[in-house]
Amino acid sequence: MALLSKALNAIGLLLLAHAVYSAHEHSALHAGAPSTSQAPSTTAALPLDITLETLTSVFLVCAGLVLGSPALRPIQWSEWAGEVEQEEGRQRQGRGKAGMKEGEGVGNPFRMLEERPGFVDVRAKRKEFADWVREGGSR
Repeated sequence: MALLSKALNAIGLLLLAHAVYSAHEHSALHAGAPSTSQAPSTTAALPLDITLETLTSVFLVCAGLVLGSPALRPIQWSEWAGEVEQEEGRQRQGRGKAGMKEGEGVGNPFRMLEERPGFVDVRAKRKEFADWVREGGSR
């Protein structure tokens, strides 16, 4: 699909550039032409072929972008978390996802919060302070 989406994007952008150039040329040709009516002339409407080329190119670019986009992730938190944990388990065992390199992937974005050192244990520090006072207060 990657080759197809890149080809559609390239063709669509090429057609879009040509349509923009054609529209510019059309407006430049009609801007300098003398008006045949007595009323002030407004810009002439674009020819049908330029309009169709523009619409076709926009459709091709949109189709290429949709085909090249990655798969959607689940919306519900529980499903997403389950997929992340399964993916991490496969990576730890060295299997990984099909076509996925080692160490590449989403992983758990909250791992940093789960593995951080805990808060200071005040009760243990209070006990250490009491022992220090009993020993005489100087170390």
